[in-house]
Order: sequence, then structure tokens, then C-alpha cells
Amino acid sequence: MRAIDLTNVTWRKSSYSNPDGGNCIEVSDDLLSAADWHKSSYSNTDGGQCVEFAPNLPALVPVRDSKNPTHGTLIFGVEAWSEFVRSAKAQ
Repeated sequence: MRAIDLTNVTWRKSSYSNPDGGNCIEVSDDLLSAADWHKSSYSNTDGGQCVEFAPNLPALVPVRDSKNPTHGTLIFGVEAWSEFVRSAKAQ
């Protein structure tokens, strides 16, 4: 598995974290800012079901609805995405 370079990602501490060094979590709002989105070849221009994915992030494959890209993104591991594509092609 390739490593993901997170050096340029902006992190913020979750509001559920506390200042005493206990269990804390940080989240990123801009992790996908480097994503190079590609529309699926099965998508069409008439507003049908469209999917975009970003193959340029090592170890991750973000997927979103191209008609509503700000609505949310699903993130899959490369192995899981590859298996999904293999299975879909076999149908």
C-alpha cells in the first residue's frame, strides 16, 4: 500500500476532544482538495445517474455524484474499489 502525503492537509481538533491530552481526534476539511475528479465513462450529459472518482490519491479512491459534488464523498480503499469495478464489469 502506498503512503498518503498528508503534510499539506489542514487539520482541526474535533469539538469532542479535550485539552488534557486524553483521547482526541483531528479532522480535515480539505483532504480532497487535491483530488483530480474524472467522470465515469458510463455517465451521460442528459442529467442521468453520474459518478465521478479521483484516481490520483494513493491508497484512497474518493467517489461522488457529479450532479451534486458538494453533497458528499464516499472514500474507498484501492483494493475495495478495484474489487467493486471488477465485479461491476462482470455483470
